[in-house]
Amino acid sequence: MRPQQPLAVAVMALGVGGLTGVTLWGQSDGPLLWPDVAVAVLSLVAALAQLWWPVSGALAAALLAVVSPVATPAATTGALQVAQRRRWPVAAAVAATGMAAHLVQGLWRPNSGISLGWWLLLICAAYGALLGWGALARSRRALLISLHERARRAEAEQGRRVAEARMAERRRLAREMHDVLAHRLSLVATHAGALEYRPDSSPDQLARAAGVVRSGVHQALEELRQVIGLLREDDDLLDELEPQPTLADLARLVAEARHAGQDVQVSDETGGAAPPAAGRTGYRVVQEGLTNARKHAPGQPVEVLLRGAPGTRLLIDVSNPLPPPGSVPTTPGSGVGLVGLTERVRLAGGQLDHQSTEGRFRLQAWLPWPA
Repeated sequence: MRPQQPLAVAVMALGVGGLTGVTLWGQSDGPLLWPDVAVAVLSLVAALAQLWWPVSGALAAALLAVVSPVATPAATTGALQVAQRRRWPVAAAVAATGMAAHLVQGLWRPNSGISLGWWLLLICAAYGALLGWGALARSRRALLISLHERARRAEAEQGRRVAEARMAERRRLAREMHDVLAHRLSLVATHAGALEYRPDSSPDQLARAAGVVRSGVHQALEELRQVIGLLREDDDLLDELEPQPTLADLARLVAEARHAGQDVQVSDETGGAAPPAAGRTGYRVVQEGLTNARKHAPGQPVEVLLRGAPGTRLLIDVSNPLPPPGSVPTTPGSGVGLVGLTERVRLAGGQLDHQSTEGRFRLQAWLPWPA
């Protein structure tokens, strides 16, 4: 049972009441006027009840149709209501009941203007049309409900995909910022170490090293602000981040490392033509290799090799001699740099390998290079 809107109640009362009144007026010269009036009132009540209880209201109107033709509007309306709101077997049973009731009505109160056979044919045609109309309306309503539900699910799914895409983008940019921050802090630690272990340096050298430390700390704070911004819900911060560097920016990375006192030798056999997607990941591989060398093997020379061509794979090889046994890293590491880098390379469709062999630590990455 579900409440009906006042408009539906008014339409039902006016529509069925009007048809019932017309039918009653046609029976006004008959001998059963007052019983017909009573049936008319009861059939109107049954028609209104069909809005809440369609099957019960339709059956009550059909029983009243056995007594008087004035209940025919309520009975036929009930058949339509049931066909619109109930399954086919129930609607067919109610329609059959209505046809049987009008058969009995035609036998004991025959219509003088039409034969019994044509009366039954007209009744069957009317109930069949109402049954089909109601079933069609019910199917259309079910289709609309299904389409609305599909649209709602599609909208929810789209919202979920957008949220996942935003979260994935935040994670990706957070990894980028992690690599940049680790690189920057390792440079700061290198210069700070020079200040600590070379107190006899000239004032100019000390001033330059202090300036590099100050500049590095400032840049690290700015990059840390961006990392924190990635953890917020403000999506506008994602658009404020600078474009990510590629292997085309490798010269600047190497210059920073050399300025920090790191001996870096680069052999680029690609001609600087690496694709942007592989170039971004390759840049992070070289950056992580230089950062690890400064942390774990300070003062050792680093060799960087880039090799590849379209249709093959891009090889990035970063190697450096192992530090002396028992040496302590200049700065503590998080232990997740290579783990995150391995995942980054895997997501780019490549492979990462790192190992210590023949007295050297070697970091190698292979990335796809489409033809």
